[in-house]
Amino acid sequence: MTRTRLLTLLAALASLLTLIAVAPTASAAPAARHHVFVVNLENKGFDETWGPTSPAPYLSKDLRSRGTLFTQYFGTAHNSLPNYLAQISGQGPNPQTQADCQVFSSFVGAGTVPPGQAVGQGCVYPATVPTLPQQMTGAGLRWKGYMEDMGTPCRHPAPNTPDTTQKAKVGDQYAARHNPFVYFDGITDCARNDVDLSALRGDLASVATTPDLSYITPNLCDDGHDAPCVDGRPGGLVSADAWLRTWIPVITNSPAFKQDGALVITFDESDGPNSDSTACCGEGPGPNTPLPGITGLGGGRVGALLLTPRGPRNGTDTTPANHYSLLAALEDLWGLPRLGYAAGAPRLPVV
Repeated sequence: MTRTRLLTLLAALASLLTLIAVAPTASAAPAARHHVFVVNLENKGFDETWGPTSPAPYLSKDLRSRGTLFTQYFGTAHNSLPNYLAQISGQGPNPQTQADCQVFSSFVGAGTVPPGQAVGQGCVYPATVPTLPQQMTGAGLRWKGYMEDMGTPCRHPAPNTPDTTQKAKVGDQYAARHNPFVYFDGITDCARNDVDLSALRGDLASVATTPDLSYITPNLCDDGHDAPCVDGRPGGLVSADAWLRTWIPVITNSPAFKQDGALVITFDESDGPNSDSTACCGEGPGPNTPLPGITGLGGGRVGALLLTPRGPRNGTDTTPANHYSLLAALEDLWGLPRLGYAAGAPRLPVV
C-alpha cells in the first residue's frame, strides 16, 4: 500500500469516528457504556455542607477525600422542583414549578422558543417536551429513578389535584416534587423505570441489571430537607449523612460502579430564596418567569462531589457549573443532543 493511500484511509477513518462520536442515530446506542449514579440532597448551601464544621463529616471529609469537589456548582432556581426538572430536561422554571406545584396541574403552553423552552404555565409537561429519559430509551440506554418511600412505581397526585406529598407523614416521607420523572407525559415508561429505592440493591447485583443512569432521591428526612423529621430523627445534614453512610457503599461496591461508574452527589438548591439566590453561568430565567430564583438569579452555590473508581482523590475543580451542566455532561457522555438550557451550559466532566 502506498503512503498516499494509507493517509487517505486514515483520514476517512478519522472522519467516520468523528461522525459516530457527535451524531449518533436515535436507534443506535453509543459504543462506550458508562454507569452514572446521581444522588440529590436538599436545601443546603456550600459552606454549611463542605465547610470545616459541617454536620455531615462522612460526606464532607470521608467521601470528599475520595473524589473531586466542584466548588462552583450551583442550583438553577428556587424552590426545589425546577432544579430537578432542569437536570433531566433543560427546562427553565415557571411560577408554578417555582412554588413546587402545590397543585399537580397540566402545563398549558403556546409553543417553544430557543433554546428549546416550552412557553406556558403549569407543572406536567406535554409529550412534545423532550427529556433525557426519552433520549436514553431511543438510544438503547437504560435509566431508572429510585425514590425512597414512593412504594408504588411512578406515584404522583391525580391530574389537577392538590399534591398531598408536600408534607412528610410517618411511614411515608416521599415527595413527588423531588421526582422529576412524573412531570413529563412523554416519559411513557415511567411505571417500569421509576421505582422505590428498595429495588436498588437487587439491580446493583450485576452489571447487566444496573441501568446506565441511576437517579436516586432519598425521602424528606434522609435528603436533609426536614429538620426535625416526623419520625423523630434530627433531619438536616445529620440524617442525610447517615443515609449516605448506608447507601454510598452499596453503590461504590457494585460491579457496575467498579467497572466504569461515576457517582455525583449534589443538592437541589441552597437554603432558600431569601438566603442565596446566586447563579454561576449567566443562565436566563426562561420565557415564563422574571427570574430563575424567586428573588434572585438562581438557586445558590451548593457544590457537587464526583467519585469514580479511578478518578483523582481529594481533588478540587473550580469550573462554573449548574444543573444544566450536569444534564449536558450526561448527554455528551452518551452522544445525545443537548436539551434546553443544557445547550449553552458549561460541561461538568463526569468521567
